[in-house]
Amino acid sequence: MFDFAHRTRRLDLGADAGVQVRPEAIAPFIAELQTRVSSVTVSRSIYKVRRTAELITRHLDFAWLAEIGKDLALLERPKDDFARIVAPERLVEAGLALIREAERDTKGTWLERALLVRNGLMVALLALCPIRLRNFASLEIGRSFLRQEVGWWIVLDDTKSGRPEHRPVPTFLTSFIESYLDVYRPVLLGHSAGGSNPCLEAESAYAPCATGLPTEASPALWLSRRGSSLTYHAVERLVTETTRMTLGVAVNPHRFRTIDATSVALHAPHLPYLASALLQHFDPRVTQEHYTRASSLSVAEDFTGLIACLRRG
Repeated sequence: MFDFAHRTRRLDLGADAGVQVRPEAIAPFIAELQTRVSSVTVSRSIYKVRRTAELITRHLDFAWLAEIGKDLALLERPKDDFARIVAPERLVEAGLALIREAERDTKGTWLERALLVRNGLMVALLALCPIRLRNFASLEIGRSFLRQEVGWWIVLDDTKSGRPEHRPVPTFLTSFIESYLDVYRPVLLGHSAGGSNPCLEAESAYAPCATGLPTEASPALWLSRRGSSLTYHAVERLVTETTRMTLGVAVNPHRFRTIDATSVALHAPHLPYLASALLQHFDPRVTQEHYTRASSLSVAEDFTGLIACLRRG
């Protein structure tokens, strides 16, 4: 709420925190939330804003906000979690297919192709290395994303668990990563110069120009169309939209962790701690409680088989 008020110049720096929660600020805040999060998240967010305001500013009456919260609660439409549980191999193939499609599309501009390759690689890499979004969005070449003799590694020292996390990237992604870094990422960096990159001006050329693009401009692995590093929310939106476009199912980055943990539980039940290791959880019960949906999915499969038998009988 306060970040929104600051960004939209509605924040009164001379007023108490609770005073910032007023109808003329809440209405546009809700409107922005509704463009990027679910109805459930909108409702819960307004509830948290109200309770926080009531606690820190006891002399103000927020009954008007409670009424808005009730209306939003009536509009809640929880999403079907199972509709967004897709096999991790489908996510990987969707990402790689998008990269191949972009590389074959010689009619598209270099910028358009670079954006598709970036999006495809994000989906494939996150499906194979389900690190938390905060770490994934802030990967930096040479720091947290390193080239070793045998391939690429993700090296994280600042994680939610408080312990370092080092994991190798599957080697079959190496050629896709290096194509992005050598060919398409420089296009995004070059575009930051306002279109001065000859490769963007000569769109009929088949290969990017070797004209010394400013590859040192930013260490960020994920760049925007203007050459700046992508924000946390931008990466979240791009991953979600890319999966929706390629699979017909919008899968947000956090859902990737659920998908991978579920897949492990289904296909490797003899390795009970593999999912916890994959998600870097100290306590396996966290994985079981919040991420693994294997038992529910197994029941759904058994039920579907039963219905199929009944229909044949």
